[in-house]
Amino acid sequence: LDASPADNVKRLAKAKGVDPAAITVLVLDRPRHGDIIASIRSTGAAVRLITDGDVAGVIHCADPDNTAVDMYIGTGGAPEGVLAAAALRCIGGQMQCRLILDSEEKRARAHKMGVTDPKMIYGIEDMVRGDCLFAATGVTTGSLLTGVKFRKDVIETETVVMRSITGTVRWIRAEHRQLDKFHLD
Repeated sequence: LDASPADNVKRLAKAKGVDPAAITVLVLDRPRHGDIIASIRSTGAAVRLITDGDVAGVIHCADPDNTAVDMYIGTGGAPEGVLAAAALRCIGGQMQCRLILDSEEKRARAHKMGVTDPKMIYGIEDMVRGDCLFAATGVTTGSLLTGVKFRKDVIETETVVMRSITGTVRWIRAEHRQLDKFHLD
């Protein structure tokens, strides 16, 4: 985390035995990521910008052959980071993060929650331990899941459920019948 995005792209390219131009990095399209995007582009790597769905974006990194995403870089919310870590624990992957405590209120809250080292780098095992499950249901359609569809008498949903101990990934496409219109005595 202390290395520049450009250095991380170069290190990943070396580990994969490819030129940095063969690497694709996913970044949430936010003004705060301007310097990150510039650093990535300086290597010749591709930057794919997304407007939302950062947890799904991180998940895509675990399957670069199908998603063409090699790395995700950015800053975001701690809850989303933990959700992404849980998903990666289930399907294989690594991540690192650090809390950004840029206000006295955040520092006080973190201290109250037991954070003793505000500069600590958290690995995936620090964020999610033991056997875990990850489940997500699409509300709006995104890159990972289809959003809720309302038909005349049925509501359709799509859910993904993952388990770390088995590496199982289940896709559930469900039809929820609107039975309340049928009154049974």
